[in-house]
Amino acid sequence: MYRKSLLVSAAAVAALVTVASAHERAVEFPDAEDGRVILAADLHTHSVFSDGEVWPSIRVKEAQRDGLEMLAVTEHLEHQPHKADIPHPDRNRSYEVARQTLESSGEEGLSLINGAEITRGQPYGHINAVFLQDANALLTEDAEDALAAANAQGAFVFVNHPNWIPQMPDGIARLSDVHKRLIEDGLIQGIEVVNGTLDGHSEHALQLALEYGLTVLGTSDIHGLVDWTHEAGHGGHRPMTLILADGRTPEAMKAALFAGDTVAWAYDDLLGKPENVEAVVRTCLHLETEGYPDDTSVLPVDIVNACPLDFTLRNRSEETFQNASDTIHVERNDRFTAQVRMGGEKPVVALSFDVLNAEIGYREPLTLTLETGVPQGDGE
Repeated sequence: MYRKSLLVSAAAVAALVTVASAHERAVEFPDAEDGRVILAADLHTHSVFSDGEVWPSIRVKEAQRDGLEMLAVTEHLEHQPHKADIPHPDRNRSYEVARQTLESSGEEGLSLINGAEITRGQPYGHINAVFLQDANALLTEDAEDALAAANAQGAFVFVNHPNWIPQMPDGIARLSDVHKRLIEDGLIQGIEVVNGTLDGHSEHALQLALEYGLTVLGTSDIHGLVDWTHEAGHGGHRPMTLILADGRTPEAMKAALFAGDTVAWAYDDLLGKPENVEAVVRTCLHLETEGYPDDTSVLPVDIVNACPLDFTLRNRSEETFQNASDTIHVERNDRFTAQVRMGGEKPVVALSFDVLNAEIGYREPLTLTLETGVPQGDGE
C-alpha cells in the first residue's frame, strides 16, 4: 500500500515537472500597451529535404514546444546534399510533410507557412522568400527571375546572414549594389540581423536595416535539433523574430512584417527599430511600490519583468540606489527591488535607464523612463 502511494506520488511529481518545464520553455509575451500582440516567429529553418538533419515533423513539434506562433519551412532550392537518399523534384514537399504533421497533432496556435531559400553566390547571396504558394516557381536559372516569381506570389523576401564569413571574410554585413537595386525596386523587404547558425548578431546588419528601411529579422536557420543547438527547455531558446501584430492570424503577422513592426530576439538581446524595441521593453518592464517606509525617504521600488528574457539596466536617473550599483539585472518573469534614494517624499517615482541588452542602432542601447505613483500614508 505504501509503495503504491509512493509510486503515484512520484508520477504526479514527474507530471508537474513536465508541465513546469513546458511552461518555462514556451515563449509568451504580454500584449503591448497599444493593444497589439507580440508573437514569436522563426522564418528560416531546414530539414533533411535540403541540408538539415531532421524530418520536417520534428520542426513542427519543436515549434509547438517553443510556443511559436509562426514557423516557415525554407529549404534550399538549389543546395540538395541529401538528394541521393531523398529525391524530391517537388520543392513544396517538405512543407506538405510539416503541414500534415501539424494537422494531425490537433493543436492550435501555430501558423505554418511555405517558403524557400534562394541559394546563390555573391552578389545575391542567400535570400529567403516566405508566404509562398508554390516554391517550384522559384527554381530558376536566373536569381532575379526567382525573386520576381516570389514577389508575384505576394511573398515576403529578405536577405539572409549578410555577415556570413564564407561570403564576408571580415564578418561585417554589407549589401551589394545588386541588393540595393533590388531593395529600391521593392523585391527585397527585410534582412536578418540575427542568425542562429552564426550564433550571434550583427550590429552592422541592424544599421543596414535602419538605413534602407528593411524589416529586422531574427531567425534560427536551424539545421540540427533546437534542443541541442540552443538548449531549448534548459534555459535557452532559439533566436527568433518578435512580431508586433494587430492579431494572431497569418494575415496580421504578414502585414506586420511588411510594415516593419518586428524585433529580433537572440538569447537576451533585443535588436530593432527604436519604436519597436521600446514597445516590447515597455510591455515587459514596469515599476511597483507600496510607498515610503516610516522615517525614511528611501523608497523600495520593484522593477517588474513580465517577459521571458533577462534585462540588464544602467541607471541614468538623478536618484541612486541604496542597495545596488547603477547597473542591475532583472531576471525573466521576476522582479528586482531597488532601494531608491528619493531625497524627499515625492508623489511620483521616475527612473531612467539604458537598457543595455536592447539595441536600437549601431552599438546604441535603448534609453527609457519608467514611472509610477507613490501611495501616500494615512492622512496625506
